[in-house]
Amino acid sequence: MEILPIPAESFKVGFIGAGKMAESIARGVVASGVLPPNRICTAVHSNLNRRDVFESFGVNVFSTSEEVVKESDVVIFSVKPQVVKKAVTELRSKLSKSKILVSVAAGIKLTDLQEWSGQDRFIRVMPNTPAAVGEAASVMSLGTGATEEDGAIVAKLFGAVGKILKADEKMFDAVTGLSGSGPAYIFLAIEALADGGVAAGLPRELALSLASQTVLGAATMVSKTGKHPGVLKDDVTSPGGTTIAGVHELEKGSFRATLMNAVVAAAKRSRELSQS
Repeated sequence: MEILPIPAESFKVGFIGAGKMAESIARGVVASGVLPPNRICTAVHSNLNRRDVFESFGVNVFSTSEEVVKESDVVIFSVKPQVVKKAVTELRSKLSKSKILVSVAAGIKLTDLQEWSGQDRFIRVMPNTPAAVGEAASVMSLGTGATEEDGAIVAKLFGAVGKILKADEKMFDAVTGLSGSGPAYIFLAIEALADGGVAAGLPRELALSLASQTVLGAATMVSKTGKHPGVLKDDVTSPGGTTIAGVHELEKGSFRATLMNAVVAAAKRSRELSQS
C-alpha cells in the first residue's frame, strides 16, 4: 500500500495518554500557533481532572482511544513505557499506513513498536521534562516506513516545546543519559549553587534566584554565541581572580569527571532496561 502524505495544512493530532507530557506538547503546539486546539484530541477514561485540563484550552477529549485514532492523522503514544505495548496492541486493528505513529515512551525500540502495531510508519521521539516550559531537548528517529515529510511534521510539533534534533536510534541510550536524565543533574547543580550562596551569607530566596538565573544565562550564552563552553569559561576567569579559585575547587572535586560518569551510568542503565 502506497504511503499517502499527511495534509500539512489540515492534519489532526491525537494523544494516546493524557498525562503531563501530552499536556505540555499540546499546550506548546496551541500556544505557538502550529495547530488550533480543535485539531488536537485525547481520551480520558476515568480521571475527570485530566479531562478538565485539556478542555480548558480547547482540546477535544473523547472517552476512548479508538475515537482518538479515528479522528487523527498523527497519533502520539504518550504513555508510560510499561504500558505502551498494551496501548499499541489494543489499537492495532485501528492503525493504518495513512497515519503517522509516534512514541515518546523511553526505552521502547522502533522494532518493537512496529511489531506490536503492525505498522512501520513509526517515529520515536525522546523529549525531556523541560517540555513543560517550552524548553525541551528532544531527539527523534524515523522508522523504516516513515518519510522525511513525516519527520518534518513531527519536528514541527515537538519544536513547539523546545529544540528537536535527529539521530540514529542506536544513540538513544546515550541521549537518555544526557538530555533525558540531564535536567536532574542540573537541578542538583542549581541546588548546590544556592546552598553555596547561603553558606557564603546570602538569603535562601536570593541565592536560589541567582543560581537558577546564572545557569539559564550560561546555557543561553552557549546556545546563542556558538562559542565552545571552554572558551566562555576562559573569558570569565581572570588570572589570580575569584572565578579561577572556584574552578580550581571544582577540578579538585572531579566536577567534570563526575558529570561525565553520571551520563555514562544513566546511558548504561537505559541500555539494561531496554533489554529487559
